[in-house]
Amino acid sequence: MKKLCAFTIAFFSLKFCLILCSLTEPNCYWRIKKSNVIDGDLQNDCGFVLFTLESPIEENFYNHIINFRIPARKYEFFLVMFFATDEINKNPYLLSNMSLIFSFIFGMCEDTMGVLDKAYLHQNNYFDLINYNCGRKKRCDVKLTGPSWKTSLKLSVNSRAPKIFFGPFNPNLSDHDQFPHIYQIATKDTYLLHGMVSLMFHFEWTWIGLVITDDDQDIQFHSDLREEMQRHAICLAFVNMIPESIQLYNTKFKIYDQQLMTSSSKVVIIYGKLISTLELSFRRWAYLVARRIWITTSQLDVITYDKDFSLDFFHGTVIFAHHHNDIAIFRNFMQTINTSKYPVDISQSMLQWNHFNCSISKNKKKMDFFMLKNPLEWLTQHTFDMVLSEEGYNLYNAVYAVAHTYHELIFQQVESQEMAKPKGLFTDCQQVASLLKTRVFTNPVGELVNMNHKENQCAKYDIFIIWNFPKGLGLKVKIGSYFPCLPQSQQLHMSEDWEWVTGGVLPQVPSSVCSETCTAGFRKSHEKQTADCCFDCVQCQENEIANDTDMEQCVRCPDDSYANLEQTECLQRAVTFLAYEDPLGMALGCMALSFSAITILVLVTFVKYRDTPIVKANNRILSYILLISLAFCFLCSLLFIGHPNQATCILQQATFAIFFTVAISTVLAKTITVVTAFKLTTPGRRIRKMMIKGATNLLIPICTLIQLVLCAIWLVTSPPFIDRDTHSEHGKIIVTCNKGSVIAFHFVLGYLGSLALGSFTVAFLARNLPDRFNEAKFLTFSMLVFYSVWITFLPVYHSTRGKVMVIVEVFSILASSAGLLGCIFVQKCYVLLVRPDLNVLQK
Repeated sequence: MKKLCAFTIAFFSLKFCLILCSLTEPNCYWRIKKSNVIDGDLQNDCGFVLFTLESPIEENFYNHIINFRIPARKYEFFLVMFFATDEINKNPYLLSNMSLIFSFIFGMCEDTMGVLDKAYLHQNNYFDLINYNCGRKKRCDVKLTGPSWKTSLKLSVNSRAPKIFFGPFNPNLSDHDQFPHIYQIATKDTYLLHGMVSLMFHFEWTWIGLVITDDDQDIQFHSDLREEMQRHAICLAFVNMIPESIQLYNTKFKIYDQQLMTSSSKVVIIYGKLISTLELSFRRWAYLVARRIWITTSQLDVITYDKDFSLDFFHGTVIFAHHHNDIAIFRNFMQTINTSKYPVDISQSMLQWNHFNCSISKNKKKMDFFMLKNPLEWLTQHTFDMVLSEEGYNLYNAVYAVAHTYHELIFQQVESQEMAKPKGLFTDCQQVASLLKTRVFTNPVGELVNMNHKENQCAKYDIFIIWNFPKGLGLKVKIGSYFPCLPQSQQLHMSEDWEWVTGGVLPQVPSSVCSETCTAGFRKSHEKQTADCCFDCVQCQENEIANDTDMEQCVRCPDDSYANLEQTECLQRAVTFLAYEDPLGMALGCMALSFSAITILVLVTFVKYRDTPIVKANNRILSYILLISLAFCFLCSLLFIGHPNQATCILQQATFAIFFTVAISTVLAKTITVVTAFKLTTPGRRIRKMMIKGATNLLIPICTLIQLVLCAIWLVTSPPFIDRDTHSEHGKIIVTCNKGSVIAFHFVLGYLGSLALGSFTVAFLARNLPDRFNEAKFLTFSMLVFYSVWITFLPVYHSTRGKVMVIVEVFSILASSAGLLGCIFVQKCYVLLVRPDLNVLQK
């Protein structure tokens, strides 16, 4: 019953995986690996030697040479060597009439438990080939080593034979002065860090962890990566520099664990190599269930201990690998491999594994056979990739580079008619190296291989993600590509087929930031001694906006705009002023016209009754002047209503000041007339007439002239101008007239007050003089009204803004003018119109 349940679970898991693969063709492929660390799972180095023979290869040649169990992780290298040499030997245009064969370098490729029967090799004359001897002449055949560069360094000691390193590009080996006999077939990772940063920028990951090995190459990578990240406003949350010494690592691994587990970064870059303390840390963190997005290279393309079954597409390992075309013939080779010729003991398993493509429609029958005939144990017994790894593809190109070199050497031998025995024996290492390092050819899958310009190639990267399944089985899916030669906007391309993989729902991209994004309306505020990616969000000040996320500074709205309540955009302000259409503007305008009309009616009445005692008693000319000036004072208030312009702004204050000066000076003349008439002269004397006429003729022009001088100075030095008030009312621009010089305004107003004070003083002294038509009392009251209005006006005026200020000023003009009109002329009009019997002289 348990076996049946296990088989059922395995069947449905496999069925689900196949459906995913069918939906992602051609961007995905199977990769079946174990998570357990057993013999061969940590990749060791392997070395091969290529040489030529004039005779065909014996059927069981490799079964005699490879007389040991091949470690699982090295199996791919032997398959590539089998396939590449077989393909070259079948090519009539490359090494024709010659056979390309290989042997392994003793001590590198064997199983640690395997035993090499040297006596058997001696008996079959193969030991001389392995040790590169043919008769008395020393051979100079090319060695292929990798993927660890340190092994290549060891082999280069006291050896002039050229070697091709098929592991990842290493800058240490590019120094041809120090290592003149080592050549690299891999492409330099010039744009790797640019691709990684582009991926982070695409997913808006700004808080990144970095784990590297403490060596010169990785430290240089750290320096270059930090510089590129700063250009894209991405920060490093932590940097773990793992020591290469296992003894030193054992004393510090808890510190590295703590730093990773406590960091808020959800994305971690791991840059290094296998067979290292770095890989040990990688596996350890997966075992500790450190849920992170790991970004790394194909060197760390390993399945970890993560056994959680998760459909979260973004919790896994993202791998950057150099793009290379698929070798379709390699699959056919594995399907039809001759087990009697090659020491392949799992060919039947390889046959089924090779049919694991992403297309159910193409291999449906074979898939059904696989799913029904093979148990779950088969899945966990093998550690193969269906598609070649980067090292495997580099090894494939390295074999062809050597074959093209040998082909050229043999061609030179034939042309020079060298009598080398046997043909294809190369003894001049300098000649072999010279031809090898300049090889440029196109491999069978159509890609250009240049041994001399590897570092300048604009390499394209494929981006994969490993999706972990139960028991460490991994599905490796291509999710995008990075091509640095394209324009910047087209360099990174992410697959659009992810929603098919997840059943129509796009996966949620996890966030990896130090601080949450500042929404619109807020700006970033950085603290000292913190990374640029760590900040607080501060709301913009008044009338400032932040219309995007994570803005460094808020933008102030123009004067004709204002910030909305969310402070995300500037809105156009409505232009407003004290218009005639406004209720208050209409009311004040009507009041001004009404009072002006009433004043004119009073003037007409006085002209009509100009010969009556009450009109003549108080100097009717002064009364006419006062009424006319009051009428203009009422009309001056209309200049404050309506859309201001430069002309009205200048006329507002000056016109009112002049006409009101005329009115107040007329009142002062009236009071002086009363006083001089009763106090300073006696009836019948000439001085009486002179004083009365002088007061009326000179006082008003002199007072008005002084006010004209003050206004002229004001208008010349700092005249009023149009002002836009954007602060009084939210969302509005109030167009008003700025006074210009506040000092000049108060001087003018103070001058009016001094005239009023003089009028009040004189009128108050003459209030009780014996005269039936003495208006001193009424003049006193009119000045009291004037002071009451303007003393109240000053604090109210300075405490208001915008239209209210204009309204207060207009109201003060109307009130003070109306006070003068009412206090002085209401009683006289009453006598003239209602009680004419009182309009007689007393005897």
